Amino acid sequence: MQIVRGRAPETTPTQARTETFTGTVWGDPVLPTTAEGNTINSVTFTPGARTYWHHHTAGQILVVTAGLGWVCTHGERPQVIRAGDVVWVPPGERHWHGGTPDTVMTHLAVSLGPTVWLDEVAEDDYRGAER
Repeated sequence: MQIVRGRAPETTPTQARTETFTGTVWGDPVLPTTAEGNTINSVTFTPGARTYWHHHTAGQILVVTAGLGWVCTHGERPQVIRAGDVVWVPPGERHWHGGTPDTVMTHLAVSLGPTVWLDEVAEDDYRGAER
């Protein structure tokens, strides 16, 4: 068992996320990566910011804590998510998530097992929710 008590001085500082994200995204590690590759991060997406396409070997849980955003499974239209929503993404499901074009969104991302990062989300795919 491991207990992480809030933001201790020795924890990792807030990080600008760049390599696998489009736009300005900030991440706060909540739980250091476990031996199994599980992570918990509080992630804030500015308007228009989003993840690249990706999937998780054992799934992902998103708990939206503030704002309004989109989540999208490959081959489907983006869906609106807002503060209070919880999203379950099954293992291996290719998806992305982020803010809308004009709103910030913060979520707690519980990633189970390693994350497999794929390609950048095309602007047409991102804007699909507006159609």
